[in-house]
Amino acid sequence: MGFTHWDPLRDLLALRARLDQLAGSTSDWLPPIDVYETADRFIVTAEVPGMTRDQMDVRVEGGRVTVTGERPGTAAGERYHRIERGHGRFSRSFVLDQAIDAAAVSADLRDGVLTVSIPKAPGAAPRRIDVG
Repeated sequence: MGFTHWDPLRDLLALRARLDQLAGSTSDWLPPIDVYETADRFIVTAEVPGMTRDQMDVRVEGGRVTVTGERPGTAAGERYHRIERGHGRFSRSFVLDQAIDAAAVSADLRDGVLTVSIPKAPGAAPRRIDVG
């Protein structure tokens, strides 16, 4: 009977894969993404080290922003001893809770971080209604 060394990271990654399946995700890997809001825009940042602009696609439709891409896997003929960095296709979508100016959305890739700036539509700020 053989014993294997317990690796908690392996267990967590397996759990994440199961949760992704339950959520309907078909991605091979998911880059970490932050979505935050300022007074006049939403900002989406994604860690995508080693990827180029041509390997990513950013789309805005209605109030949904979707970031998709593909990071190449291992090279043929090379012998890897350990692979921990994700590769393959990914797709992440986020629904924004305010109207946005889709024509003014911009994206920049710098130092392995994709930053998408999504301006809010003029007059889209929430307003308080006095109850009389």
